[in-house]
Amino acid sequence: MTSSTETADRPESRLRERRGWSRPAAEPQNDTAPRPFGGARPKPRLYALDGLRLLAALSVAAYHYGGRDGEIGKAWGASPTVQFPTAHTWFAYGWAGVQAFFVISGFVICASGWGRSVQSFVASRAARLFPAYWAAVILVAAVFALPGIAFARVSASDFLVNLTMLQMPLGADRVLGVCWTLWAEVRFYILFALCVVLPGVTRRRVIWFCGGWTLASVLARAAKEPLLDVVLMPEYASLFIGGIGLYLVHRDRRDTAAWLIVVFSLLLSQYHTVEDMWHAPNPDFFSYRSQLGIILAVTVGFVAVGAVALGLLDRVNWPWLTTAGALTYPFYLVHEHLGWPVVQALHQGLDIPSSLTLALTVALMLTLAWLLHLWVERPLQPLLRKSLGGRRG
Repeated sequence: MTSSTETADRPESRLRERRGWSRPAAEPQNDTAPRPFGGARPKPRLYALDGLRLLAALSVAAYHYGGRDGEIGKAWGASPTVQFPTAHTWFAYGWAGVQAFFVISGFVICASGWGRSVQSFVASRAARLFPAYWAAVILVAAVFALPGIAFARVSASDFLVNLTMLQMPLGADRVLGVCWTLWAEVRFYILFALCVVLPGVTRRRVIWFCGGWTLASVLARAAKEPLLDVVLMPEYASLFIGGIGLYLVHRDRRDTAAWLIVVFSLLLSQYHTVEDMWHAPNPDFFSYRSQLGIILAVTVGFVAVGAVALGLLDRVNWPWLTTAGALTYPFYLVHEHLGWPVVQALHQGLDIPSSLTLALTVALMLTLAWLLHLWVERPLQPLLRKSLGGRRG
């Protein structure tokens, strides 16, 4: 394998560097500060990406509070179709925030891994994920253990294994309903670390990774082999890959291979999402979604991140968006399960109207997210990152 220093001495390599193809970017100062086209200085932060994260989280919250049935129906005292006769149809598309999260994750992880060692990359990811996650698991389990809380609690053994974030492959009951997305994220991080970060991130290696994972995920879907499904995630792979392609576009908007990765990923993503989320109209399913609506929802996520990648949202540089981005992860973790007792207390207990209950619940969950960020993430993230031997980033 030829090092980046050795290849830089070749004339063709110098040309590729001027075009922004092969020279590793300077390490981002944060997760969303990539090195843009042609070796320019890294931007301090992509504020619009923070805003997109929060919008995605709010759309998922709308889905969990008013776009589906189940425990939330128990909290409202009736199906959300009764609480939101018109809005529930739109809330049913809020799940698309998860698809947007995965696209954003592909973009951010590719940026974060560029120019980093595996140890630094793993330390950064662990410090980002675990502190707020541990706090959320403990908090939700504690609340659900209180007398008078009518929602299902997990066993002590399942609670403990939830702290590892490995409850999904073990088949244990989940403390947090949203943790299935974290299991997908963790598998993506492992694949990217082993295949790209470990040998050293280059444009060529990233493109081969995207192409190889795309083909392997399609074959895994066709093979219907459970182990391949677990490793290659055929239903979500194209979303992560699309985000990676958009980061390559951000580095060089003239990169034809990157554009092809994005287009192919969008086409595959809409197909997988329609397969997983669409069902024929049925009176037993109030969350009916049209195929066109699903395709548009997935496309919106790609287009929004694409607008960031192309610099079309550079003017959206409001500093408060940094706070919005910081609140997104803890809000996402706690909003669903802790939202149930809050909705029940406000709507059934205090007889507060549905729309106001929804607004107050979101506001309370955002406040809790800010407290978790302030009291948990800020002190523990640097400590965990340092103890694992990773640099700040």
